[in-house]
Amino acid sequence: MARGRPEGLFVGLCTLDVIQLVDHAPASNEKLTAREQVVAAGGPAANAAVAFSYLGGAARLLTAIGSHPLGVGVAADLDALGVTVSDLAADSTDPPTVSSVLVTASTGERAVASTNATGHRLAPPDDLDALVAACDIVEFDGHHMELAVSAARAARAAGRTTLFDGGSWKTGTQDLLPLIDVAVCSADFHPPGASTPMATLRFLREHGVVWSAVSGGAGPIRWAGPGGEGTVDVPGVEVADTLGAGDVLHGALAHQLAMRGAGLTSEGLVEALREAAAVASRACASFGTRAWMQEG
Repeated sequence: MARGRPEGLFVGLCTLDVIQLVDHAPASNEKLTAREQVVAAGGPAANAAVAFSYLGGAARLLTAIGSHPLGVGVAADLDALGVTVSDLAADSTDPPTVSSVLVTASTGERAVASTNATGHRLAPPDDLDALVAACDIVEFDGHHMELAVSAARAARAAGRTTLFDGGSWKTGTQDLLPLIDVAVCSADFHPPGASTPMATLRFLREHGVVWSAVSGGAGPIRWAGPGGEGTVDVPGVEVADTLGAGDVLHGALAHQLAMRGAGLTSEGLVEALREAAAVASRACASFGTRAWMQEG
């Protein structure tokens, strides 16, 4: 078990999320009045870092935000939530990436439009090795791939645990996988030639990932590793909003893995996944990406 407060480095996307709760997705040329609105820092790595911090860890986010007024607001939001930001686009005056999100009130399903990380190509910072050495675990969301691969190599050299959030297959993912210890992918993550969770788990194993899992929303998480394979049930909740649930899952899993330290076992992975799934399910029971922490 890690001693004291676990430290995590989160490498990937940070956005400004504008989230609207609506009765239905609008048709062409239709205007809607939203029931509620949330504006907050978002992105898979950022949301995972927030969850890690909320659960008691020290989280640092390595990303691109910039000095535009909207970016200043994003950084302030993360700071208020205990996340330390290393902004590799600090001199950029361009607006940050904005994700426009519509959440359907009756189902909790979301529709998202975003440019993601296409506006930035991030070179590794000079202090990358020191940032990696200072943490217990490094989590990647697959965005800013050049930076991610460099950070993963540094983590492997330093003997730090690496965790991959596979939301979707991206260019360069094949270069990152051999450097990953634990990969937890969504059902939308489809490596070349893999169209089922079992095929995805097999692909990950063949490409060097020791421990892997595929989540399926409210369905069981299917996992595989050197000690076997199996499933972990996800607690049932009345779903209000699925936005960011996978991000929270990874932040909570990173916290669990960091607390456990080196020497992961099948039993340890199952317990970590079970605890992380419980946190992610709680996050689905309220609208937006922040209310679950206020209510928890």
